[in-house]
Amino acid sequence: MISCFHSARFARIGSALAVVLVLIAPAAAEAPRDSAEVENFLLDNGMEVVVIPDHRAPIVTHMVWYKTGSADEPPGKSGIAHFFEHLMFKGTKAHKAGEFGARIAEIGGSENAFTSYDYTAYFQTVTPDALETMMAFEADRMRGLILTDEVIGPERDVILEERRSRIENSPDALLSEEVDATLYQNHPYRVPVIGWMHEMEQLNRTDAVAFYDRYYAPNNAVLVVAGDTDVETVRKLAEKTYGKVPRGPDLPPRVRPQEPEQNTKRTVTLTDPRVSVPSFQKSWVVPSYNHSEPGEAEALDLLSEILGGGTRSRIYQQLVVKQGIASTAGASYQGTSFDPSSFTIYGAPRGEAGLESVEEAIDTEIRGLIKDGVTETELEKAKNRFVRSMIFARDSQSGMANIYGSTLATGGTVEDIQKWPDRIKAVTAKQVQDVAAKYLNPDHSVAGYLLPTAEAKK
Repeated sequence: MISCFHSARFARIGSALAVVLVLIAPAAAEAPRDSAEVENFLLDNGMEVVVIPDHRAPIVTHMVWYKTGSADEPPGKSGIAHFFEHLMFKGTKAHKAGEFGARIAEIGGSENAFTSYDYTAYFQTVTPDALETMMAFEADRMRGLILTDEVIGPERDVILEERRSRIENSPDALLSEEVDATLYQNHPYRVPVIGWMHEMEQLNRTDAVAFYDRYYAPNNAVLVVAGDTDVETVRKLAEKTYGKVPRGPDLPPRVRPQEPEQNTKRTVTLTDPRVSVPSFQKSWVVPSYNHSEPGEAEALDLLSEILGGGTRSRIYQQLVVKQGIASTAGASYQGTSFDPSSFTIYGAPRGEAGLESVEEAIDTEIRGLIKDGVTETELEKAKNRFVRSMIFARDSQSGMANIYGSTLATGGTVEDIQKWPDRIKAVTAKQVQDVAAKYLNPDHSVAGYLLPTAEAKK
């Protein structure tokens, strides 16, 4: 995911960890304490609206999610989704460039935006009396941008520099790109969200206008308002602002090229003098919540938690605590994607231990889980830890807005979020063992190795 802080005119790429913390698994979170008050409705132009009341503090988070991301880009135009996120902060017929951000700064609010494979989101956190202003500005730029070559050129230079500073200058980021490009043989998830440099250099006004006209319309967007407000107020303001934006053309279903059957073991190795400690990761293509059989995604979530979800996980306890051969080790499951996603294990050695011993120890834990399964006590503790950690998201209105927005932007519903805890509680030990055996086949994986050069080892 690409996260850009525009009010300071500085763009940055969030780490994978930051993404997990900011967008806590949308299908993996309990509803807020007053979940009965969470309401959603459609405007006449097709824009979906979700209202999450939270009256503990006099602030509101206002988010607009567009159901388009880098995986929706035309072939050869990689990076256009993220590029257009930048262009949304330029001027419109009604407001000059920078006016929106200045208005937010005047009242002590904050703003940001980010692009992922599956969606692009824009948000502001302000006082409730500024909510109408936020809606008016956001509705204006939904269709009112002025895109000229004078606007396009300088901003293209910004995203090119962003790629150089955040990707080209980071061995970890470079390896992750190469692993993804190898893991996904056909799906657009193989292309980095920020884009390939040689294609980014060619992006132009025609590309930007075509992307804008195709995807930026109320019937391809979700409005989420969380905080000190109520559904009647939001409905009135939304109809007054967003409701005046004409409905765009109906988009076809989001059908993307899918993965063929994967039946090979592949490795990617990057040797770089900037690396001081070697590391590795191993990934598999697995179903997401949006593309899984009943119970599979929930079982994969719990498999990730049991295997490598934290300090109490099998991998961490065995490699870091007991054997002392790893400085870090764990597992992650990206179940929130619109299309089939990935399950990843990772580790880095400590002291005199070698990378091979860390990888073998993790593989041993996986083989043991597939062979012997998990105990009921282990599963119950994992469920409690997992659900409890997600409950904390309820205390953040921006966290809740992210949960609902990202879920609705990737094919989920409000009901999916509210019923998720019950689905997690229903997962059996056999289901966890079954998904491990079904998907974590080492012969169908991609392993990535980040290594220092021979000179750096000395």
